[in-house]
Amino acid sequence: MLYRKVPKNCDELSILGFGCMRLPMKDGRIDEKRAAAQIRGAIDRGVNYIDTAWTYHEGGSESFLGGALRDGYREMVKLATKLPSFLVSSREDMDRFLEAQLEKLQTDHIDYYLLHTLTGPQWRRLEALGVRDFLDEARADGKIMNAGFSFHGLPMDFAPIVDAYGWECCLIQYNYLDEENQAGTRGLEYAASKGLGVFVMEPLRGGNLGFPEAPPSVAALWDEAPVRRTPAEWALRWVWDHPEVVVVLSGMNDEAHIEENLGIAADALPDALTPEERGLVERAAARYRGIMKVNCSGCGYCMPCPAGVNIPACFEIYNKMHLFGNLEEGKDSYVMKTSGVLQRSESGYASQCVECGTCLGKCPQGLDIPLLLKDVAAELEGPDLEARVREMARKRNIII
Repeated sequence: MLYRKVPKNCDELSILGFGCMRLPMKDGRIDEKRAAAQIRGAIDRGVNYIDTAWTYHEGGSESFLGGALRDGYREMVKLATKLPSFLVSSREDMDRFLEAQLEKLQTDHIDYYLLHTLTGPQWRRLEALGVRDFLDEARADGKIMNAGFSFHGLPMDFAPIVDAYGWECCLIQYNYLDEENQAGTRGLEYAASKGLGVFVMEPLRGGNLGFPEAPPSVAALWDEAPVRRTPAEWALRWVWDHPEVVVVLSGMNDEAHIEENLGIAADALPDALTPEERGLVERAAARYRGIMKVNCSGCGYCMPCPAGVNIPACFEIYNKMHLFGNLEEGKDSYVMKTSGVLQRSESGYASQCVECGTCLGKCPQGLDIPLLLKDVAAELEGPDLEARVREMARKRNIII
């Protein structure tokens, strides 16, 4: 296992982190025996960063992990969890959630405590509720050792959040298809320049970039490479090639995948890909984008929409659905990112578009945004939309 340092505290973290959002299941619940064996086995092999959150597995991930890390395993790792920002309505809520998480995780401190799913508006809302004071007090009391945030917003909102507090780390979505989406490469480099340890989620885009059967045009590219690698290995090595990345999280739940990831993490040094290999990944990304329905870079210049449509999120989800052909996953992701329930905000559905045309002159790609939003609404909305919203809220104990 290779390790990289967090700049501000010099913690040496395994470049592969174990994400506990997609643990193995049995009879509709976490398969605790199998999942505990997977986590302990990974720790025995050198993984020392474990990531969970309040909402993972409908609230069951933290409690499971508290038990799985008994027998000395808690002392072998840096443990990360997250404040469920979308459930916080007051300063008191922050303390209440942290105390409950310490109890569930059977620990007296959280090594890395992140504010979950930050966007620009979400950060401003938490800031007004006193989150700075909460973090300062929790750190002074030794309940939080390091503070950070996970980012799910527009590119323009990332740097202001980085600069808004003395964070030790941030968690961003990053892979070879998301160099411009959300924080993107610019955000990665900016956060690193400010001394934050940059942790990466979704290196395989929810597993989609790791499917053994890539689209034929992409698979043909991998066949050109002089060195044989699986699609997952190409994607992971591309992220680890960036020296700014400290930890890459993988939501591992299959023994074969864990073994593969551990093998890659044993020698995935930064700046190790050759120029030819980087060019190959760049060509693969271009071919994926050629399959996309909407040539949207996620820059956010079209925002804000007068009708409240979350245009970048609508196109990101629509593209992903067509890239990888998973309609059910696409609809669920659409609810999570556009219903407004998780963000404690108004909805941003594509169907809210009133064709005012305000966005048309702002898009660098020259997209006919109102026309494309009709396509998004036709495929991702429908009679089951509100039922999906209610189910998502139920799983996260959100009252709507």
